[in-house]
Amino acid sequence: MSFVKRNTVLSSRPGRAIPGAKQPDAENQPPPPGVRPSPLDGRPTTSTGTASLDQLLAGHSGLPLGTCLLVEEQGTTDFSGILLRYYAAEGLVQGHQVHLVGYPPQWRRNLPGLAEPDKKSKSEQPPPAQEEKMKIAWRYEALGNSAASGNTPRGDANQPTFCHSFDLAKRLEPAVCKGSLNPTPSTGPPLFDATPQPTSISPLKAIIRHLQTKLETSPSSDIHRVVIPSLLLPELYAPQCSLPSEVLQFLHALRALLRRYSTQLTAIITLQTSLYPRSSGLVRWMELLCDGVLELIPLPATPGAAPPSSSSEKTEQAQGLLKAHTLPIYHEKGGGGAETSSFRETLSFSLSATKGLNIKPYSLPPMEEEENKKEKSPAGTVRDGVDF
Repeated sequence: MSFVKRNTVLSSRPGRAIPGAKQPDAENQPPPPGVRPSPLDGRPTTSTGTASLDQLLAGHSGLPLGTCLLVEEQGTTDFSGILLRYYAAEGLVQGHQVHLVGYPPQWRRNLPGLAEPDKKSKSEQPPPAQEEKMKIAWRYEALGNSAASGNTPRGDANQPTFCHSFDLAKRLEPAVCKGSLNPTPSTGPPLFDATPQPTSISPLKAIIRHLQTKLETSPSSDIHRVVIPSLLLPELYAPQCSLPSEVLQFLHALRALLRRYSTQLTAIITLQTSLYPRSSGLVRWMELLCDGVLELIPLPATPGAAPPSSSSEKTEQAQGLLKAHTLPIYHEKGGGGAETSSFRETLSFSLSATKGLNIKPYSLPPMEEEENKKEKSPAGTVRDGVDF
């Protein structure tokens, strides 16, 4: 009979790790600044600078590292450019390396500055009165509660801030920036480019080489962000860049860098669909090479409308619609977006100087407001030839 305890290891080779043993060095290592694990599957994520956009990205509460977003926009507005400015400003404040494509370094002067913290905390604010609640159908009240619950706090007292608040009326101060803005080789036409490159090297291939060199020479703990505003805009890119053989190879190489440096690199690209519509085969291939595709559709402004008052600012009237064509989804369950189905609803966005771009489900205003306007209309007015 053997009197050896069963819970002891009988034999183990020297220098061989015991299965199931924890490695405290890897677990106790803190994540880089501006990076936190996803609540869905634990993969590292970083903020886009817009809290409502972070909540839309398939339940990861941020943009997962190693992925890219393609933001398409119709018309002549620049809402997608504001998303990019928030994305770049968040990276500079967090201490990330921001790589700018297409624009000169002076683009940094348009980045929004940090917003001042609220003087009154939420605990000091009085609760809303019972009479101020919506007295309409239950579906509108549930919609308002769901929209309010979707907003998460931007920072915690015990944890570093993941998503900062910015103010469009201010400019980002250099003292606040912990990271650096790295301009990439110029993509402009030879007539407007002060330092023309050899014709044998494509401008887009030079950008890929520049990014690869920066990633290889930087420490593994550095986080990099690639900002590509207005891709293939004729004012910024040479005519040869719009060829399918050039732009598709560029996106394919960028995708390879994202997969190779899956814990360091993210990218956001904007595209004007007025110049390159989604019905074209080139744009379809570009969407396939990106992990997420969003489309911004600005709503036409009503001519002669009065400026917004204090009451209308609270409602935050929608300035456009948002369509989420694809999102970064990683497993067969469909990610967080499939459970909440928020991206399947009709989404809208509104722009505020202090809150930035706010994305929420689109809903028509309740009919009660129109009835109140009719009741308050003065007597004796004439509408369509009928006296009231």
